[in-house]
Amino acid sequence: MAQVKSSFSRYILPITTVGMYMFLYIPIIVLVIFSFNSKEYTYQWSSFSLRWYYELFDSIEIWDALKNSLIVAMSSVILSITMGVLLVFYSAHSYFKKAFLLFYGNLVVPEIVLAVGMLSFFTFFSMPLGITTLIAGHTLIGLGYVVPIVYARFIELDKRYTEASFDLGASNGQTLLRVILPLLSPALFASGLLVFIISLDDFILSFFCAGATMQTLPMYIFAMIRSGATPVVSALSTLLLVISSILVLIFSSLQIKKTDMLQ
Repeated sequence: MAQVKSSFSRYILPITTVGMYMFLYIPIIVLVIFSFNSKEYTYQWSSFSLRWYYELFDSIEIWDALKNSLIVAMSSVILSITMGVLLVFYSAHSYFKKAFLLFYGNLVVPEIVLAVGMLSFFTFFSMPLGITTLIAGHTLIGLGYVVPIVYARFIELDKRYTEASFDLGASNGQTLLRVILPLLSPALFASGLLVFIISLDDFILSFFCAGATMQTLPMYIFAMIRSGATPVVSALSTLLLVISSILVLIFSSLQIKKTDMLQ
């Protein structure tokens, strides 16, 4: 009896793990498969076709929404990295470094709370909702990822590099540009890539801060599926899945390379 229980408990963890992975990835696999279905109704398989991908690339609305998403994502990456680097460099060795804990709040506080807070802030100052407020909201989220990553890398740097730079007569700006930034480049690229992925896929903050005149790609997908799922949405989701997977693989490879360098 004890042997039966032992053998059963030995297989619980593998079975549970396989079941969880199936629960996560089977819907994605079904989505990808039916994006190549020639029939309009996605629950009936007819034959293999690229029809929906042709319609996807011919849609002007989708390309406009993608352009808006890319503009917002690139702007938030540039702003969050610039602000994060300046904050870390000029505050890491002062009393203000204790305030870095506030940036971890983005990882804990639900995004819906941040979205409502940003909307209330913009409404209080009578700021019109649009691309400016959307970039500001995504930059706020990006700082929650950039500052911890950059700060963790910054405190690992050898202080002798900065001390030698100051001894040779370099200013704070010259030390930042010629010494600190090259050493922080892997962390900057990894955090920027992470912010780009998060901004490109974000819906909740975009829904609250975009206004009526601005539409990102996730918002456009939401508007499409409200009238019923179409194979065009499946084709678009498949392309986004491929792009996001490539970016995640690049981010993971950078993290592995960073770990190997530290060892």
